[in-house]
Amino acid sequence: MQPRNMSMSGVVDLAAVKAAGEAKQKAEQARAEAARTGVQPAGAARLVFDVDEAGFQQDVLQQSNEVPVVIDFWAEWCEPCKQLGPLLERLAAEYAGRFVLAKIDVDSNQMLFQQFGVQGIPAVFAVVAGQPIPLFQGAVPEAQLRQVLDQLVQVAEQQFGIVGAPVDPSAAAQADAATEAPAPVGPYDAALTAAADALDAGDLDGAVRAYRNVLSDDPANPEAKLGLAQAELLARVQDLDPQAVRKEAAEQPGDAAAQIKAADLDLVGGHVEDAFGRLIETVKRTAGEDREAARVRLLELFEVIGAEDPRVSKARTALARVLF
Repeated sequence: MQPRNMSMSGVVDLAAVKAAGEAKQKAEQARAEAARTGVQPAGAARLVFDVDEAGFQQDVLQQSNEVPVVIDFWAEWCEPCKQLGPLLERLAAEYAGRFVLAKIDVDSNQMLFQQFGVQGIPAVFAVVAGQPIPLFQGAVPEAQLRQVLDQLVQVAEQQFGIVGAPVDPSAAAQADAATEAPAPVGPYDAALTAAADALDAGDLDGAVRAYRNVLSDDPANPEAKLGLAQAELLARVQDLDPQAVRKEAAEQPGDAAAQIKAADLDLVGGHVEDAFGRLIETVKRTAGEDREAARVRLLELFEVIGAEDPRVSKARTALARVLF
C-alpha cells in the first residue's frame, strides 16, 4: 500500500481554538508545577505503550494535554505494520519525550478503528489537546517520517503550547516494566473483562447484559457506561443497510427515526460532528415524541464519545440553544 500523506497545515479546525487556549493554560501550569517540584507529569515517562478502548480516555485523550500522542494502528497480520512499528518505536525513544507512541491493535479495538475513520493499515494519527490529527497511511521512509514528526511537534507547541517533557529512555523502559506488574483487582474487574471479551467477539447481546449487570450495582461506573453505550450502538447498526438508511434520511429530513439511524451510522463511521449536527437539527425541526427521541439518542452518543471530548462540549452547547 502506498503512503497517503496528509499535510499538517490546517488540520486543527476552528472548533479547536477554545480547546487550544485551555490546553496552553494547562500545559503552562503543568510545567510550572514540574519546575517547582522536580516531578514530571504522570505518565510522561512511558514513551511507547499499548492502548485499548477501555484505556483510551486516560492514556491518549488526557495525556494529549501534556504531550503529543502519536497513534499507530496496526495488526499482527499486516506486513507493512511490521516495518513501520519498530521505526516509530525507535524514533519515540530518540525524540525522548517530545511525543509518545500509542499502539492500537485494530483487530481487538474495532470501535477506535471506526471512530478514527481508518481506511487501511498501517495508519498513523496524532492526538493533541484531545484533537485528532491524521498524519499518513502506509509505511513511509524514515526521512519522511521524521519530517512529519517534526511538524507535529511544532504544531503542538505553536497552536497548543504543548511541548512534552524530556524523558530518559532507560527510565522510560523501567516505567514500562513497572506497568506490567499486576494491577489491583477491583470488585467489577472480572465482569468488565467478560463484557469487553464479549464485545470483542461480536457477542453484542452478551456484552450489553454484562455491562448492565455492573451498572445495576454501580450506576456511575464509567467503564461500564462507556462499554454499554458502545455495545448498544454496534447492536443498532449491525443489521442496517447504510445506503438505504442514508437515502431515506436525505429524502425525509423531517423523519426523526430516519435521522436517528443515519446518526448512528455517522458515528460508527467516525463522523462524530456530522452525527451530532444531524441530531441537533432533528431536535430543532421536530416536536413531541420525535424531538425527545432525537434528544435522548444524542445524549447516548455523547456517552460513546466521552464527556471530556471537546466535540461533546460544543454539541451540548448547541443542543441547549435549540432546547432553550
